[in-house]
Amino acid sequence: MSLTYSQYTLDKLEGLLKTPGYKVRYEKGNFKTGACILENSKVIVVNKFSNLENKIIALVELVKVLNIDENLLDDKQKQFLYTLKQTTLQF
Repeated sequence: MSLTYSQYTLDKLEGLLKTPGYKVRYEKGNFKTGACILENSKVIVVNKFSNLENKIIALVELVKVLNIDENLLDDKQKQFLYTLKQTTLQF
């Protein structure tokens, strides 16, 4: 499945992360990656100067490695999570 790089997709990703308690913040900084998790907290910092595609790619890569409790998600979010975990992103 291919992922569309749109504001709608970014909003869905943010919603998926928000449900288990993650907070997504957009900040400027000297970090090269599109996003990072602040030490042992549930705060994800995304480079606000990245373009939409890079923001989505960064969040998808984080979603793939985070241990998200699926019991907290609704059915649509679970399906989206399964889809993301099976998606290979093209850089």
